Formats: sequence, structure tokens, C-alpha cells
Amino acid sequence: MTARIDHLVTSGTFALDGGEWDVDNNVWIVGDDTEAIVIDAAHDAAAIEDALNGRTLRAIVCTHAHNDHIDAAPALADATGAPILLHRDDLPLWKQTHPDRLPDGELADGQELEIAGTVLEVLHTPGHAPGAVCLHAPELATVFTGDTLFQGGPGATGRSFSHFPTIVASIRDRLLALPPGTTVRTGHGDSTTIGAEAPHLDEWIARGH
Repeated sequence: MTARIDHLVTSGTFALDGGEWDVDNNVWIVGDDTEAIVIDAAHDAAAIEDALNGRTLRAIVCTHAHNDHIDAAPALADATGAPILLHRDDLPLWKQTHPDRLPDGELADGQELEIAGTVLEVLHTPGHAPGAVCLHAPELATVFTGDTLFQGGPGATGRSFSHFPTIVASIRDRLLALPPGTTVRTGHGDSTTIGAEAPHLDEWIARGH
């Protein structure tokens, strides 16, 4: 039996470079009736723990370290005993939010995480943040993209630690190479598919987000 995907939306504040914005975040829970991982512990540790419904939490996986994706991670880790996993290139961003608590482990390109008999491959996709990753689950025909790819284009690159040509290269080389029917489950907003977004790459480059 393959894992299932549960979805929770939490609300809070994104803060960077002296600005603050109200945001709604997608929290993804992948697992079965006994165990799960959480992708992006955003804003509300208690709500995420409730959504786990007693399942053993194996890991808290961070797609990147902007505060709105990691602000609830330490509290969730403390409540469940699960390790927090982050790509090392995002440690400078992490320390802006949690200066006194480091992640428990690292994510690396090509690493495989297994939950409920289902494998998620870590794809390093820098651009929105230096250590941004996506998680590809072929058996679920899904990729969890954090803020790298949305319905309608790449994630924002107008603030510190981000770079537009880098995110375009990450999307072109790593994400658009996935099967067109792959569902793209994003960090904010609605899901899409690789096939729906692939034709627009040149348009995004011309727009120069």
C-alpha cells in the first residue's frame, strides 16, 4: 500500500528584509494510518499535531528556511520527537528565525526519504532560497515544490538569498524533466501539474520575475 497525502492550510506572517506579509501556507502530510512525515511545519504546531491524529511523525522536512515554512518546526519537533531536516545551504536563513535551535539533520540532492513504503527523492532546486528542495514521489505522481514552482510560474526572487536565473535553471532542469502528469503540490495556493506549467518557461524568462 502506498502512502496517502493529507493537506492542511495554516495562516501567519512571512517576514524578510524588514517587511511582513500575511500568508496562508500549505502543510503536506505524507504517510499511512501509523506513520507520516510533515512537509513544511508552518505557523501552527498544534493544528499540525492534531492532523497527525496519533500517527508517529518520522520527520519534519523543510523545503526551505523562510520563516513562514519553519516557524512551527521546533515546537512540532518538541511535541513529537521527530527530527527537523533542512538543506545546509539554508542554514543562514534558518538562523534568522531560530538562532538557538539548529535542525537535526541535513537534506541532500538525490537523498531518498521513505515513509509508509513510499519513496520521496530530494531534488535540490535553489533560486527562491539557496537550500530550497523539492520532494518527488513517483509512486504518488507528485512533486512537493515548496516555493520553487507555483501554478503560473516560479517562486519570488526579489528578496535576499534569492536569484531569478537560478530558479529558472532549477525548474527547467529538475522539475520540467518530470513526467507531465506529475501533480505539483505547492507551498501556497492551488496545485497544478508539470504539463500545465512546462509550456510557459520562455514566457517566465521574458517576464524576468
